[in-house]
Amino acid sequence: GLKLLLHGLCSNTSVKSLDLKGNNLRTVGAEALGKLLRQNKSIRSLTLEWNSLGMWEEGFSFFCQGLRANNFLQRLDLRNNQINHQGAGELAMALTQNTSLQELDLRWNNIGLLGGRALLNCLHSNKTLKRLELAGNNVPSDILKAVEQALDHNQDREAILTEAQNQVNILSKEVLSLKDEKNKQFMDFVDTVDKQKEEKARSEKMSAARVSQLQEALDEQYSIMNSLKTKLQMTEAALALSEQKVHNLGELLNAMKQEQNCVAECHFRELQQQKQEGADREGRLLHDLSAASEKNLLLRNQVDELERKCKVQQDQLFQVKQDLTNTTAELKLRAVEAEERLETEKRRFKQSLEDMESLRVKEVDRMTQHMEASERSMHNRIQRLEAIRISLEEELSQVKAAALTERGQAEEELIKVRSQARLEEQQRLEHLKEKLRLMTESRDEAQNCCLKQKEMVAEAQAKAKQLSLYADGLRRRLDELQQDLDSKEEEKVTELNKVKVELQEQIGHLEAERAAQDGLREKIAALERQLKALSSNHREALLDKEGEISLLLEKLRMKEAEISRVREEEAQRASFLQNAIMAYVQGSPLGTHSSRK
Repeated sequence: GLKLLLHGLCSNTSVKSLDLKGNNLRTVGAEALGKLLRQNKSIRSLTLEWNSLGMWEEGFSFFCQGLRANNFLQRLDLRNNQINHQGAGELAMALTQNTSLQELDLRWNNIGLLGGRALLNCLHSNKTLKRLELAGNNVPSDILKAVEQALDHNQDREAILTEAQNQVNILSKEVLSLKDEKNKQFMDFVDTVDKQKEEKARSEKMSAARVSQLQEALDEQYSIMNSLKTKLQMTEAALALSEQKVHNLGELLNAMKQEQNCVAECHFRELQQQKQEGADREGRLLHDLSAASEKNLLLRNQVDELERKCKVQQDQLFQVKQDLTNTTAELKLRAVEAEERLETEKRRFKQSLEDMESLRVKEVDRMTQHMEASERSMHNRIQRLEAIRISLEEELSQVKAAALTERGQAEEELIKVRSQARLEEQQRLEHLKEKLRLMTESRDEAQNCCLKQKEMVAEAQAKAKQLSLYADGLRRRLDELQQDLDSKEEEKVTELNKVKVELQEQIGHLEAERAAQDGLREKIAALERQLKALSSNHREALLDKEGEISLLLEKLRMKEAEISRVREEEAQRASFLQNAIMAYVQGSPLGTHSSRK
């Protein structure tokens, strides 16, 4: 039944503890238990108390082979199983290769001295067994003490290993967290750099658009300036034409004055001749007084008509002056207002000038015709005409002076307009130059910012590389420290093994001597004297051996003190390293940056 039960448990994965206490197991049960230990991977505790497994050597050897192959069992109870020193040797052979068993209870068996030595020897290679109960097995106390020391050493070693493993895990977690933080910081930094690059590209686009807009505005201003220059040239040309026309009109007026002077001189000569002839013809005229009086009435009427015509001519000259002022004002307003009105004003000005010229030509023609008629009809009224001529000359001189003053005013206003336009152009050019200078300064600042950001990125990358190199150095240092610890532990273990071997050899010698003493007891009757001598010698040897043993124990204590001191130094070094790493991580700029975030 037990065979079937154990065969079913071979493939079971849920049973953690198995108690078979007091079931009188034999060879078949021991073989089944060995098979179970080979195949099962879930059982952690096995109780086999009161089963007498040690009586069946073959079955117990199968059980020990299964225990040797098992790496999952942690607790084994073999109390009261009549295990002798041979079974203990097989158990020791199994424990040398087992790496999972932590508690083994062998109380109340027949292990004896040899079995205790075998178990003590297996503890040199087995580093996982923490608890071994050997009470009630006739094992000497020194072996029990050595076993306890080996178990304490295993416990201490496991505690040190667990602490070192925990520290390594903590350091690895901290290194991983640092790496994650560094990666996050680097990614955040890369994101900020990308955003700054995008902002830079946007700013460059905006600056390019602004520069293009400013260039367009400059082009428009240049076009406006060119148009204003063309307008000024057109207005100057129009003014030159008007000046030429005024000059021509003045020449015409001078010619008319000369003609009038010539006519007046001719009339004056004719009057003198007529006076000379009048003296001759006084007699004749006396007869003609009546007719002359009638003619005088007619001449008076004609003089009134001439005066009216003179007034009409004065009004026309005043209108001409007003037209000239209006045309100059219109030219000024047209030059200031726009380009389109210039053409219309030019046309109107040309039409007005043509009308004035036509009117003046007509008036001159009328004047010439009227003068010819008046010369024919007014030989007696020359003085009045001369007075009228003088008044006309004065008015013409006034008209010329007014025209000259208006021309000077027009030229001054043109000069002012040109100076104002030049000043406005200079101000606009200076404003645009300042805008261009500000844009270039902003572009240079943006380029400087980009360069600084690139330098910051390079510095951050260099710092990241340095930190990675420092982390690699720390890892290497940890590996070296771990190797040093392992080497020191191996040296300590070898020294302890040597000391234990020496102690075992001495104990073996003592046991051999004790065996010789047991053999000599049979010969006590015949060899009492020799026994006394031998006992005295043996006692002296024992005293020497005990002294040597005490010395060796003191050496062991010294070695253990050194081992504890080395352990404390290693723990202090590990704590110093951990504190240094934490201080470096907290004091580094990336650590401060992450903590601030």
